[in-house]
Amino acid sequence: MVNSAGDFERDYAQTYAAFDLDTEAAELVGSLSDGINACVETIDRYADTGRVALYWESQDGRSAQYTFAELQKLSARFANLLVAQGIGAGDVVAGLLPRTPELLVTILGTWRAGAVYQPLFTAFGPKAIEHRLRTSGAKLVVTDAANRAKLDEVEGLTFKIAQVPSGKPLPDGDIDFSAELDRQSETFEPVLRRGSDLFLLMSTSGTTGLPKGVPVPLSALLSFSAYMRESVDLRPDDIFWNIADPGWAYGLYYAVTGPLLLGHATLFYDGGFTVKDTYRIIDKHGVTNLAGSPTAYRLLIAAGPEEAAGVKGKLRRVSSAGEPLNPEVIRWFAEHLAAPIYDHYGQTETGMVVCNHHRLKHTVHQGSAGLPLPGYRVAVLDDNLNELPPHTPGVLAIDIARSPLLWFSGYLNQPTPAITNGYYLTGDVMEQAEDGSVAFVGRSDDVITSSGYRIGPFDVESALIEHPAVVETAVVGKPDIERTEIVKAFVVLSDKAEPSDELAEELRQYVRKRLSAHAYPREIEFVAELPKTPSGKLQRFILRNQEIAKAREQAVQ
Repeated sequence: MVNSAGDFERDYAQTYAAFDLDTEAAELVGSLSDGINACVETIDRYADTGRVALYWESQDGRSAQYTFAELQKLSARFANLLVAQGIGAGDVVAGLLPRTPELLVTILGTWRAGAVYQPLFTAFGPKAIEHRLRTSGAKLVVTDAANRAKLDEVEGLTFKIAQVPSGKPLPDGDIDFSAELDRQSETFEPVLRRGSDLFLLMSTSGTTGLPKGVPVPLSALLSFSAYMRESVDLRPDDIFWNIADPGWAYGLYYAVTGPLLLGHATLFYDGGFTVKDTYRIIDKHGVTNLAGSPTAYRLLIAAGPEEAAGVKGKLRRVSSAGEPLNPEVIRWFAEHLAAPIYDHYGQTETGMVVCNHHRLKHTVHQGSAGLPLPGYRVAVLDDNLNELPPHTPGVLAIDIARSPLLWFSGYLNQPTPAITNGYYLTGDVMEQAEDGSVAFVGRSDDVITSSGYRIGPFDVESALIEHPAVVETAVVGKPDIERTEIVKAFVVLSDKAEPSDELAEELRQYVRKRLSAHAYPREIEFVAELPKTPSGKLQRFILRNQEIAKAREQAVQ
């Protein structure tokens, strides 16, 4: 699946029209109908190339690299460990680890054994872990000393624990990950599965409620490789770094599975995000292709152009996913990093679906999420599921029958009302232009109704972020007797700005001049931080619910 030389820029419309599922499936070693294994597709097929599969950088200064051949042997050892513990095809293995080689070995060995990998983000507390393990029924959790104590607080579940040793004695009953791995054979025949069988079990990010289990079948490999090829434009000579954590969909899909599918190395850094380390790693490894979230990119902007100067011009491609990319970020990256940064849209349930594609020639509209990835058809629907004309807000939907790359078929063990009448409803309000490009308005429950106007929070947030005093912001509708709702903005200021009534009024007028007389924040509250999911997505519903609760209290008084 490595891109062939000279095949890097193609016309979007021609590529979209020529998409053929059988042609995509022919790129796999295995067969979705007769037998396939994710470890073979990502590791074994490249084991004889001598190429590096993982560059690892530790926050304590250590570094290492692993070839595809080395990971093939390590994955076999872990698969043998699983079999020795009575774990096999279809069973769930969870990983509660930072971005270390042991994490990648756990993922690959799980796939090799035909089992299903479940990510557990290391920032989760015991209750968040318990909810996900209860959903999956995982038989083994692989963790380290820093996260081990959380598992003692998980109640009512039975599972085995393998711990990466830290030099201290392990609790009774724990499996010594390293010692057991060393005892196992480095050969293991991959267990073949069908395309409809699972290889990942994800959880939604919880932006609107309790996380739901998302089964990911092996057929999703086709979608993941297409995104890396067409949208990320991953080339053989790139140094690729996706800074997203594999505890979440964008990291697991596209920092692990996607690049390895194309026979390309990935890069892990096991520390938390800092501006200094991000620039240091880009410079040290010569990163040319970067992927991450707007939250991280806004922090780079907040640090200023002086910090960015050392890597200016080194990034060939930058991709953004997780939440809409504000236009100010696009302009800043062009000016201070000399790098094109493109917005990409998707969900845990679908992978990336609508993108400004780095590899495909098409018009890129600032503020737009882009065009459907070849293999998907999207539409904007009204409340009666009728497809809407251009420039009319509605819910973005995926046309199931005409989207051969769509792999999601429902949540684990619970109803999926988002699948209805031949569509998957994303729950995101968008507008579609004449050329098919899609612009984000907001989550369906985030859209603000004020004096008869429907106002998308994203536009207001993007205007606010352009002000030099603003680092981050979240906009919600606050209940109002006269207008139904008013626009309220929660604002995080830069270190150089001080909250004041004068600044609040300045921000109000700043947005009003850029948008309209109705779509500006009538109320501004300065805050130290905004509520987010552990993956960094804004949780506007928390702020909105706070305002609803306050309004109810005032009504009672």
